Amino acid sequence: MAVPTTTGPPHSPAATTVPAGRRTDPRPDAAAMAQRIRQDIIRMAGGPEGAHAGGSLSCADLMAVLHAELLRPGDAFVLSKGHAAPALYSALAQLGRFPADELDGYARPGSRLFGHPRHDLPGVEFATGSLGHGIGLSVGLALAEQLRGGDRRVYTVLGDGELQEGSVWEAALLAGHRRLPGLVAAVDRNGLQITGGTEECVALEPLDAKFEAFGWQARTVDGHDLPALREALRPSADGPVAVIARTVKGRGVPFLEQRVAGHYAKLKPALVQRALAALARPGGAS
Repeated sequence: MAVPTTTGPPHSPAATTVPAGRRTDPRPDAAAMAQRIRQDIIRMAGGPEGAHAGGSLSCADLMAVLHAELLRPGDAFVLSKGHAAPALYSALAQLGRFPADELDGYARPGSRLFGHPRHDLPGVEFATGSLGHGIGLSVGLALAEQLRGGDRRVYTVLGDGELQEGSVWEAALLAGHRRLPGLVAAVDRNGLQITGGTEECVALEPLDAKFEAFGWQARTVDGHDLPALREALRPSADGPVAVIARTVKGRGVPFLEQRVAGHYAKLKPALVQRALAALARPGGAS
């Protein structure tokens, strides 16, 4: 079935269509990838189904550093906060894992790009979206790698509200006990979840101390500082690493920033244009 397209601003010429399953070489620059991720998120949110915009925008820099710089061939990436699929889809399209024009059909009938990732999409290890499951799957991958003596790295990105799920801490406990090398869990710490502020819903702080108590190295970083992210996301041979990336929900789009209402957005064309204009301004989405 042909993938339907949405109306609205077309993708820029930089998004060259590449045969599915192939990767462009060299990889995009991380800053350019993050900027493009945010633009694509807005375009997807401007489609008829809308998109989880706020939490996708907040993790765009994380996704860019991981996919443009740190993930090696054979490494694993699990998007535990599966509702941030728009950010992942943009990154994968920029790497040539599927044609970039598929993004125009996001969440439409006949599209492979569901609201949460499906397991048979190139670059996706598991279907995710049930919060609290992704880190357990990642621990399983890292444990298998430890048992076979390999050096595969396993990265996962979690939402901060997701950390209120008990299954997250069961997995974290096992990872710390086994001192799993090469496992990095990055928390998109934007401070908001669909029902409000995380600290008002179920308080999470001090997050670094919690992970350390479970046997992890904890590193807190500005989640929009690309060089700092690059350093913090390096795995350790001594055990699992938790990166607490302090981010802004809706980053780069003023009318979505730090707003619970921006968690899911269905943007009219005028708002799409307004958001893209904001992202185009210098410093609009660092």
